[in-house]
This record gives sequence, C-alpha cells and structure tokens, in this order.
Amino acid sequence: MSHADLASVLDAVKDIVPKLRENGLRAEEERWIPDENITLMDKADVFRAAVPARFGGLDLSLADQSRVLAEIGRGCGSTGWVAMVWVTSAWLVTLFSDQAQEEVFATGSVRVSGGFTPSGTLTPTEGGYLLNGTWRFNSGCRGADWNISAAIVENPDGTHGEAVAVVPMSEYSIADDWYTSSAGATGSCASTAKDVFVPAHRVVGYEEAVMNSAAGRTAEVTPGRAYGLFSYVMTACAAAYVGIAMGAYDLFLERVKGRAITYTAYEDQSQHPLTQIQVAEAANKITAANALLNEVTGRLQARADAGEQPTDAEKADVRGQTAFAIHLAKEAVETLYTASGASVIARAVPMQRFFRDTQGLALHGLLLLSTNLEVQGRVLLGLDADTPIL
Repeated sequence: MSHADLASVLDAVKDIVPKLRENGLRAEEERWIPDENITLMDKADVFRAAVPARFGGLDLSLADQSRVLAEIGRGCGSTGWVAMVWVTSAWLVTLFSDQAQEEVFATGSVRVSGGFTPSGTLTPTEGGYLLNGTWRFNSGCRGADWNISAAIVENPDGTHGEAVAVVPMSEYSIADDWYTSSAGATGSCASTAKDVFVPAHRVVGYEEAVMNSAAGRTAEVTPGRAYGLFSYVMTACAAAYVGIAMGAYDLFLERVKGRAITYTAYEDQSQHPLTQIQVAEAANKITAANALLNEVTGRLQARADAGEQPTDAEKADVRGQTAFAIHLAKEAVETLYTASGASVIARAVPMQRFFRDTQGLALHGLLLLSTNLEVQGRVLLGLDADTPIL
C-alpha cells in the first residue's frame, strides 16, 4: 500500500466526520448506526483497511489503521467503536486457514464482528463442528457479513479445549436487547447460534490464534502484519477511544468562544483563566495518550517487521499502556464536559454523548485500567502475568 492510498483513505474519512457527528443523535435513538454511516465508510475504503492485499485489501499497518479509526471516532463514538470491531476482526481472519480467508475476503471489503469470550460450544461432527451458544455485547453484529465466535470444544473423549470459529452472520439470530446509557448506537446485541455447522477449515484453536500459528496457511502473511493478537486489538481499541476524546476537544473549542458564564461578568468563557487551564490540561492529556499509542505501535511494528511475536513482557506493557492512554483521554473528556456548562446535558448537544461514550467504553473488561495496570505491574516486578490474555 502506498502513502497516497493511506492519504486518500484519511482524507475521505475526514470529509465524512461532520456527517457522522450530525447523525449521532439519530444513531443513538435508533440504537444502531445509520446505513448512511456504513455507506460513507465503505466508500472511504475503511472496510478494506486490514484485508490482505492479495484479496484486494489495503493491508494497512497497525499505526495507519489506528489513524483511520481515531478519525472516525472524532465524528461519532459509536461509529468509531463499530468500525474498530469490524476492521480488527477482519485482521483476525488472517489467523485462519487459506480457505477460510478466501471465503471471508471474497469481496475485498468486509465487515466482521465477534469477541473472545467462549460462551458457546463446538461439538465435533463429520467435516467440522456444530456451534451452539449465545454471545453478549456483540458490537457491530447488526451490520456484519461474518462473525467470530470463541467457544469451548467438547471432544468425544470428554476433554475440552478452546477454539474460535468464523461463521456467516446470517447463521445467527440477533436479540433486540441493546438499551444502554453509553455507546448506545453500537448495536451490541446478543447473538445466538443453534446447531450451526462450521466446516473444520473455519475453526482455529484459541492458542494457535493467540500465537499466530494456525495450520492450513500456505500463503505468506504480509510481512510486517503479524502482530500479537491481544496487543493488536487493545491498541486499535485505544486508538478509537482517543479519537472520541479528540472529537470532544473539537466540540469544546467550537462551543466555548463567545459563550457567557452565567451569573458572572464573563461574556466570553474563553477569557476565563480556569477555562484556559482546563483546555490546556485536556489538550496535553490527549497528546500524551497519542504519544503512548505511538510508542506502542512502533514497538509492535518493529517486532512484526522482524517476523517476531512480542515478548510476554512487551505484551504486558501494551496492556498497561493502552489502558493508561484510555485513562488519560477519559480524564480529558471529563474536564471538557464539566467546563461546558449546564446546557451541555441537552441530548441535541453532541458533547454529552461523547462524554457518556467515554465513560461506558472505559468499563470494557479488556480495557479496564485497574486490571491492565495489575498485569503490567506484576511483570514489571518480575512476577508471572497470571493471565492468558496477553
């Protein structure tokens, strides 16, 4: 992929940011991003970002994917989050067999949803497996072409393992159960599979996926794109999240000038010293969060370019640093929100939605600050990480 291709995608995404923001209230009311948002992102080639070049994709690096996702987050938090899920899950398909990749990437532009919680079962049968289960919080499932489901493999001899299956989204039923106070338009409904046949070539062992060592892949993975699974996903999550903070910062600057402070002599809030301190603090926290992400993507890219997986210590650092970047961005949005005055609570004012989205997404189990700092801290102290999620 050339720099011109990346610039073209970024320019196209920047052009649609105002429309994504304009559609924010309707998206939240409908509990799903409008078709217009999906069409605009498709035309901007967002859904080709992580697809290998041999299938007509852009094969963007993690750093470049992160830039695209952050820009979408600037426009709409829910749209940014869903785009992150679809793009990263498409990359996850590169961990499957060649045959599975050929099926999923047949159109070049593809939307894949899914998650890592093994809340279903895979039962071996002739030629593959039967998939059963329900997966909650399945962001983007309402508009996905394919879905990735983690499940427990129930072997005939009574032993168990963990595996991940990629299945057409049409094989699942989707519950209408997404009613939330944040990330309200992500459509993160529960999806259910009942006796769905999954051919063996579309199932990969959990450990094989994590270690990027699945069988059946004869085609070379694009050099420099074999990142550690959870490190890759957490970095992309953080990029989308920081993009939301950047959007809140944009909104604050648009709103503050010429806005009077009620019950004071200030007719322009931007003239107040406290406001000046608050906006500087928020700007610096967002800049610091971006710097952490650049550090992480640089380290992961160096490993990928060398054809190596990150070490466990590096993976633990990624967990702590991406979570801390999210923490900094969250604090920045909190500062901007509390400096925005009482009228900010109106649903027609986008700032309150950006604030609620950052509050809710920071509670995601994979992104929770305390959990991730504990993992990083254990490793920094020479202890075992005490988790397989690395």
